[in-house]
Amino acid sequence: MYEVDHFIDGERVPGRSGRTGDIFNPATGEIQGRVSFADEGEVDRAVAAARSAFEGWSQVPIVKRVAILFRYRDLLLEHQEELTELLVKEHGKVWNDAAGEIARGFEVVEFACGVPQVLKGEFSEQVGEGIDTWSVRQPLGVVAGITPFNFPMMVPLWSVPIAIACGNTYVLKPSERDPSSGLRLAELFSEAGLPDGVFNVVHGDREAVDRLLVHPDVDAITFVGSTPVAEHIHRTGTEHNKRVQALGGAKNHAVVMPDADLDQTVDALIGAAYGSAGERCMAISAAVAVGEIGDALVDRIASTAQSLKVGDGMDRGNEMGPLITRQHWERVRGYIDSGVEEGATLVVDGRGFRPEAGCENGFFVGATLFDHVTPEMKIYQDEIFGPVLVVVRAQTFDQAVRLINDNQYANGTA
Repeated sequence: MYEVDHFIDGERVPGRSGRTGDIFNPATGEIQGRVSFADEGEVDRAVAAARSAFEGWSQVPIVKRVAILFRYRDLLLEHQEELTELLVKEHGKVWNDAAGEIARGFEVVEFACGVPQVLKGEFSEQVGEGIDTWSVRQPLGVVAGITPFNFPMMVPLWSVPIAIACGNTYVLKPSERDPSSGLRLAELFSEAGLPDGVFNVVHGDREAVDRLLVHPDVDAITFVGSTPVAEHIHRTGTEHNKRVQALGGAKNHAVVMPDADLDQTVDALIGAAYGSAGERCMAISAAVAVGEIGDALVDRIASTAQSLKVGDGMDRGNEMGPLITRQHWERVRGYIDSGVEEGATLVVDGRGFRPEAGCENGFFVGATLFDHVTPEMKIYQDEIFGPVLVVVRAQTFDQAVRLINDNQYANGTA
């Protein structure tokens, strides 16, 4: 058992609220750690540290800020193996997927290292008679990030390096389901030479989130998660005069035309639907088969899906791991039950998957495939966020496009 503390003003700070959450190993179902949940006072302390640090950090020359990011880049490379293992054990990703997540976050750190070129202002002479105009880019203040369980390193690294490079300070509230990543990112920043208070981490649930949303010293909020929570964060944050970026749910589609290369298509769909057990914001969870290709597409997907190696991500030969929690495991299985009840054809049933020895209590659902799904069905309408791919039949390309545009979610489409 290990304890995950807050990170405030340059040091680990044990929680004092008395409220904690269990951290599971999703592959075994065992409790492996405990995370402290912040109360309003602890959130206030983190924001105060960020606000105090902002006065000095915003005045540090950009080249000196970026020099710290270069050192941070090197530390991420040096600790890549350790960070990958951390992701596998707390999130449940397979090894290659976890390593890929870190690589995606690493790319943003590298981009932030080049931010001086982006921060240049503009000047226009004589836009009117005797009038010149110019723009100046300045730090905003304290940024709060509320990040999801499915990419506990990549999503923080989408925004933290950019915000810090631009002279802002940061308070991160990572998911309480896999919180160690956020803490480790903060410790490595400190090791890279980031001044105390510039990057802080508080753990917790809605109490911590709601305090960040209304805190008068938080200037901007960034969020990734479900649509209902995104709506709450956008509404509450903007009501309190904050800049808010709130990214919600999706139901991403792939349109498969009659002349598609089936080998290439199925290979792409297997990765997009079942990679990371379907727990990706941009997972392809709906395939629209146009014309006569439907039967061949479904047969080929079914054969490949049943051959996937599913198990503990620490075994580097496995291709898909477990879901994040038992509650999510039950939710995904409930969607599969619903699809059967509503009349969809269950081609591959992941509910019967039996994991390897030692993982009997893990949160595994095998790759699942439905055919003949209609837009009225719950498995089509909702973002399942699990290894469930639904196939919808369409007669024409135009019909497929209308289907996508009529969906309630914003979509990524292939």
